[in-house]
Amino acid sequence: MLKRYLSLAAGLLALAAGFTLRADEAAKLPDTAFSVDKMDRSVDPRVDFAKYAAGGWYAKNQIPSDKARWGGFNELDQRNWANLRAIVEEAAANPGEPGSLKQKVGDFYASAIDTATINARGLEPIQADLAAIAGAKSTEDLIVLAAQMHLKLGSPFFGAAFYPDQKQSDTYGFYLSQGGLSLPSKEYYFSDKFARERWEFLGHVAKMLELSGVARADAYRQAEAVFAFEKSLAVNAKLPVELRDRIANYNKMTIADAVAAYAGVPLQRFITELGVPAGVTDVIVGQPKFFEGLSLALKNTALDDQKAYLRWQLLRSSAAYLSEAFENESFRFYSTVLNGTPQQEPRWQRATKVVDGSIGEALGQLYVAKHYPPEAKARMDEMIANIKAVFRERLQKLDWMSDETRAKALAKFDRFEPMIGYPAKWRDYSAVEIKRDDYYGNVVRATLADSRRRIDRTGGKVDRGEWSMTPPTVNAYYSPVTNQIVFPAGILQPPFFDFNADDAVNYGAIGGVIGHEITHGFDDQGRRSDADGNLTDWWTEADAAKFRERAQKLVEQYNGYHALPGLAINGQLSLGENIGDLGGTSIAFEALQRSLAGKEKKLIDGLTPEQRFYISWAQQWRTLYRDDAMRLQIARGPHAPGNFRAFGPLVNQQEFFDAFGIKPGDPMWRKPEDRCKIW
Repeated sequence: MLKRYLSLAAGLLALAAGFTLRADEAAKLPDTAFSVDKMDRSVDPRVDFAKYAAGGWYAKNQIPSDKARWGGFNELDQRNWANLRAIVEEAAANPGEPGSLKQKVGDFYASAIDTATINARGLEPIQADLAAIAGAKSTEDLIVLAAQMHLKLGSPFFGAAFYPDQKQSDTYGFYLSQGGLSLPSKEYYFSDKFARERWEFLGHVAKMLELSGVARADAYRQAEAVFAFEKSLAVNAKLPVELRDRIANYNKMTIADAVAAYAGVPLQRFITELGVPAGVTDVIVGQPKFFEGLSLALKNTALDDQKAYLRWQLLRSSAAYLSEAFENESFRFYSTVLNGTPQQEPRWQRATKVVDGSIGEALGQLYVAKHYPPEAKARMDEMIANIKAVFRERLQKLDWMSDETRAKALAKFDRFEPMIGYPAKWRDYSAVEIKRDDYYGNVVRATLADSRRRIDRTGGKVDRGEWSMTPPTVNAYYSPVTNQIVFPAGILQPPFFDFNADDAVNYGAIGGVIGHEITHGFDDQGRRSDADGNLTDWWTEADAAKFRERAQKLVEQYNGYHALPGLAINGQLSLGENIGDLGGTSIAFEALQRSLAGKEKKLIDGLTPEQRFYISWAQQWRTLYRDDAMRLQIARGPHAPGNFRAFGPLVNQQEFFDAFGIKPGDPMWRKPEDRCKIW
């Protein structure tokens, strides 16, 4: 599958019509809103602020058996999926006119929960692909088949993507990147700490091959060949922390030069099979050394072993849409072994997620009609305006930035654009055929249509109104190439946004997130894009050095936190997100103070507005992790674990210490000379 570019008060969640949540079902859903009941006031905030802010919640909660972690995000996500379930079930029961949104959403969902039909079909959906792999006569034949998989499901051998050119941001570019690996990152192929995962992986690949009809003895031999091939690719792959460097991972060349440079990879056949427009003459290669290694690996690997690898990649990418034997085995390895999750989510939830991932803006239109009141955008616009005003003033006053760089920073900030709720123009799914009895086919047809849409526009002008998240998504993001922050309707609910809450709670929650996303435009990677979204060096050398010096304090701070015994957070890998948290909380706090100016500051639940602000921030990041999930998060995740985000940015701010009377000698105290202040 082609890589995509670049994550309300309870009364507002009632369903307007159709299927609704039963009272007993609603009662089982978590209470996501800010509450002093989630605190543990027996804990001294000067000693352990995260436990003080959310200790009551930690004491009452365990990770559900179908989750790898559990926290504020997950609780809201669970409520959101319950509301989406009501929508898809109503659409499935009453699909409406053929070709309508309800028909597509309803029939897609119905096909996904029809396990009897899915199980009866077995391997039938991919039988022709398996036969084509078996009949391949050369590496070139396999690359053609790999290109077809990229268009539909999977990304064997390497990654391919079509999104804005980072150095020509108004034009869609063509990207090739490292990929084709089944384990989370390079470390998993070499580090002793992942020996168990490697051993389990061999057994998993063998089991999947055996389920597909390969004899057991051959399956194990082929599994070893698959691992050996992937390991040969991993040798030249970059680590997640290295992939963060946008400049190092931007290497533009002509397609002709790339074809010549990586002669062992039949790139021209791949590109032709993808259908890249003839007028596209350039490709942006993310990791040239990886493609050099791939070229050699293909030359040195027997054709039968390459076939085993591609067969495995087909099974891996298709497993979730095939019979339960394949889906269960895929879950066992990727969720239980790698994440520690003992049980799958219920079928309705898995099915709804696939509908959202395949035709998300069709489902999004039905969702927005029920769960996104116009007042939400108005309130968000007001908060964003206040937070933007604070950030702009800070840019004007920074004592460490030169006037030359400041002028360009302000020019970039003035071009900044927020997008709230849902896109102004909905995606058109009229050409996507959805059948009630063809789950796998529905996924493939939807993915293929989206792949064609992205490829066909390559070389054309960027659509700035396009979203990279669906409206029901509980997340947000910043796009450096378009200089936009995007807040889907799904996140505009407690604990992040609550119409019934006071300003302190909302500024501490969604306000901090707004500030976080704005700050991403000026974090260690976002700052590399200029006002037009182009990747360029617009800083003076002296200013860049001052920025790195300040950011290094955050790297060292988070390097000092241990998520598990002997497992330190990677401060460099999580730097961008940590800068976002630091800037976001600091800016939102000042915006709150401005909103309170001239008003009487009242205690609520015995807490000042300043205290409620910081407690609200910490409560939304309450998170429990399974050990395996935590190890995976540290190995490849760009975010610090939520339980560290709850307090990590705050101990760099004197206002936080003042709010809770934290003094030198207190465990939460951080010396002024160790604190990080950037924006």
